[in-house]
Amino acid sequence: MGGRGGIRPVANNKKAYHDYFIEEKYECGIELFGTEVKSVRMGKCSIKEAYVSIDHGEAFVEKMNISPYEKGNIFNREPLRRRRLLLHKREIMKLQGQVQAKGYTLMPLQVYFKDGRVKVEIGLARGKKLYDKREDLRKKAMMREAEKDYKSQMKF
Repeated sequence: MGGRGGIRPVANNKKAYHDYFIEEKYECGIELFGTEVKSVRMGKCSIKEAYVSIDHGEAFVEKMNISPYEKGNIFNREPLRRRRLLLHKREIMKLQGQVQAKGYTLMPLQVYFKDGRVKVEIGLARGKKLYDKREDLRKKAMMREAEKDYKSQMKF
């Protein structure tokens, strides 16, 4: 189940794909303390309301909820604290330029373990309008209907 090697997903942000067009994706590390890593390993992490901000040349994930570790007592940190993302300086500058100039936003898309380290996939996102969301729902319904028809034909 765990250990080293491979990718093990912990948290996913499906709402981001529904509300935004994801233009680019970046994989980055995250600065966590020991009890936070143990809590993430147990799957107690949520990124539904989270977003990424850039301050003074550093990227931070805000409102990412990591529940306190049960056996952590005094070593536990604030669950909704601001956590630093580990990106190269040129990546941060590029992202900051696109967010300021083009009106993009940065969203955490996924939290996972890769080779024993916690990684966060962030996406450069552009907001969807209501009609874009309706179009996506319509396409999804059409695909579901086509699959249903195909399966019913295969039974005979």
